[in-house]
Amino acid sequence: MEMKMDLNLNSNERISDQRHGEIELLRALAIVLMVLFHLVYDLKEFAGINLNYQDPFWFWIGKTSALLFIFIAGLASGFSRSPVKRGFKVLLYGMGITIVTYLVMKDQYVRFGILHFLGVTMILSPFLSKLSSPILLVLSAFSALLGFWVKEQLLETSLFLPFGLMNKGFGSMDYYPLFPYIGMTLLGILAYRHFYKHRSVPRFSFQLKSERIRWLSRNSLAIYLVHQPLILLSIFTILFVIKRFG
Repeated sequence: MEMKMDLNLNSNERISDQRHGEIELLRALAIVLMVLFHLVYDLKEFAGINLNYQDPFWFWIGKTSALLFIFIAGLASGFSRSPVKRGFKVLLYGMGITIVTYLVMKDQYVRFGILHFLGVTMILSPFLSKLSSPILLVLSAFSALLGFWVKEQLLETSLFLPFGLMNKGFGSMDYYPLFPYIGMTLLGILAYRHFYKHRSVPRFSFQLKSERIRWLSRNSLAIYLVHQPLILLSIFTILFVIKRFG
C-alpha cells in the first residue's frame, strides 16, 4: 500500500509541485532533520549513550524540522483541492501514534504531536485562507505571543492541551499545540498567496532533478511513521547482541 505525505500535493496537483523543486527540497530537509533528531533522542533514552538532545544544537535540529513541516503545510494548502479530507487522514495517523505510544510509553505518550497539529490546521486551512493578509499577519504574531503566555499556565485538566494549556505533571515525547505553532501555518498561507497564487512560477522556483530528494519528499509521511520503530528495533537488536555475545 503506497503512502504519501499528506503535506504533498495530491496526484491531480503534482504538476505544480514538479515546477516547485524548492518545496520538495525543504520537505526532504525537514524529514532528514527529524530522523536525525529522533536518532539522537533514542540513543540517549534507550541505549544510554551520552548524547544531550536538549543541547541547543540538537534542540534546533528537531525544532527546525517541525517548523519546516508546519510552514510547508500552510503553503501547500493553497495548492490543495481537498485539504479537509487530507487533514482528517493525517489526524487519524496522529491518533494511531497516540494509541501506540500510550501502550508503550504510558506517561510520555503523544497527546497532541506534530501529526495531530498538522491534521487540525489542514482542516482549518479553507477558513484561514479566506482571511485577509493583514489579519493573517496579526494573527501569526498574536499566536506566538499567546503561546509564550499559555505555556506558563498550569491547569488541573488536560482538555486544553491542543491549545497549549498544560496540566500539572504533563509530559510528552512530542507536543505541538496550536499556540504558538499555528502562527507558522499562517505564514505558510501568506507565502502561497504572495509568491505562488498569482504567479505561474516564482523567480526562486526550480525543477528538482534529484530522484532521491524527490523520493524523500513524497514519502515523508511513510518515513515519519516507520523511522522510529526501525531505529528502536535496531537499537534493541544491537543491545541484545552485545549482551548475549559481548
